[in-house]
Amino acid sequence: MTIRIIAKLDVKPPYVVKPVHFEGLRKMGSPSELAKKYYDQGADELFYIDIVSSLYQREILLHEIEKVANNLFIPFAVGGGVKNIDDFSKMFHMGADKVVINTYAVQEDPSIIDKAANIFGSQAVVVNIEAKRWNSNWECYTDCGRIQSQKNVLDWVSEVEQRGAGEILLQSVDVDGRCRGFDTELASKVVGLVNIPVVASSGAGSLKDIKTLIEVANPSGVAIASLLHYDRTTIQEIKKYLNNEVVVSQ
Repeated sequence: MTIRIIAKLDVKPPYVVKPVHFEGLRKMGSPSELAKKYYDQGADELFYIDIVSSLYQREILLHEIEKVANNLFIPFAVGGGVKNIDDFSKMFHMGADKVVINTYAVQEDPSIIDKAANIFGSQAVVVNIEAKRWNSNWECYTDCGRIQSQKNVLDWVSEVEQRGAGEILLQSVDVDGRCRGFDTELASKVVGLVNIPVVASSGAGSLKDIKTLIEVANPSGVAIASLLHYDRTTIQEIKKYLNNEVVVSQ
């Protein structure tokens, strides 16, 4: 099985937090300590998302990113508050391998995706999508699921691929933090629309939930937060279970 198991840190500096529906934040611990813990458990990658920098319109806290990067020797993706090419450069300088962008690209200027991909390469540009279901479709949200964008998720994923994004982080506002399973329909549709890697997030409450997501949608990666933060399982246990249980249709 080649699907990446990724530890995801939602950060409200100086703490990793865990929201429900992107709200009701609970402190889970230090970003650098949790990053080291999941690295030692065998995480394939780590995503660090400052979930309040865009909302509060404050500068990116680069020293927090550097502290996490110093403990890692796996791919490290960082997002939150990215507004320009200089922000990309600063994050790479602090140790990020990939930079995650959402709010500015959706609300202000999507051409920042093109510019970043041209300068740093598509492999370094990840677009974070916060999807919320409306009837039979999904709309892109920003700022922890608070702000509507009027952009259709399925249209937007195709656009960001065309603009040069190398990866999509797909989150569901509807199921995030509830630990009742992923939005597998959303994940399946997005994976089927694009030819770039899709990392599915939001909703894992059990090992079976991860298995179901992989069998239905077959994303290139799965980002896990609550299951790890609450010590309900470990990266090793997830990988062992999936290696034994998952059958992916071709």
